[in-house]
Amino acid sequence: MITIENLYKSYGKLQVLRNVSVELGKGKVISIIGPNGSGKTTMSKCILGMVLPDSGDIRFNGESVLKKYAYRSQIGYMPQIGKYPENMKIRQVIEMIRDIRKDAAVDDELIGLYRLEEMYEKRMGALSGGTKQKVSAALAFMFDPQVLILDEPTAGLDPFAAEILKGKILKEKKKGKLILITSHVMSEVEEVADEVLCLVDGSVMFYETISDLKAQTQETRLSRAVAKIMNEGYKP
Repeated sequence: MITIENLYKSYGKLQVLRNVSVELGKGKVISIIGPNGSGKTTMSKCILGMVLPDSGDIRFNGESVLKKYAYRSQIGYMPQIGKYPENMKIRQVIEMIRDIRKDAAVDDELIGLYRLEEMYEKRMGALSGGTKQKVSAALAFMFDPQVLILDEPTAGLDPFAAEILKGKILKEKKKGKLILITSHVMSEVEEVADEVLCLVDGSVMFYETISDLKAQTQETRLSRAVAKIMNEGYKP
């Protein structure tokens, strides 16, 4: 569904992505992991068209997306920290996004599960971080996108709200969607992801299924498997 080829990106002298090449197929939940500053967010923003790479290509269903925008209607994005006009009410934010998308089909399941309608008249600036995350999640899934990019999606959510979101992720995967999740919480990655893509210093260190990672390292927990590979990779 998404093909990344020889992707490079730098900010001045700082090389953020180095020759990244991966195939991201539909019907999967893929977790993008790596140390802080490894290029995870930059790669996601390149896919979204928010950052232009220095070189390389990104193809969506076989067609290059560079300097194009129509494909973005097929992607739902949940940022780690959603930024909204503080004076707008939840209802106004949702109505504004619906108006922008006009005739797109609407999936309002998370609005119902998170009982956001009961809080529609609250202003965004008065919301807790967790409630803002619920709004961001509802907006990401709202227009039935074929690809979802979720950046630390459970950060700030209470355990019950996090379980609702994980259930929604698995439900959408069964529809054949591609779901990319950046996360530092290996236990949550293990619950929902099929594959793990690890970036280190802007390069792909490994891209494997969770079952293969465990088999290769002879570990039963993903966190231990990843730690073992990372430690071996950093050996002098």
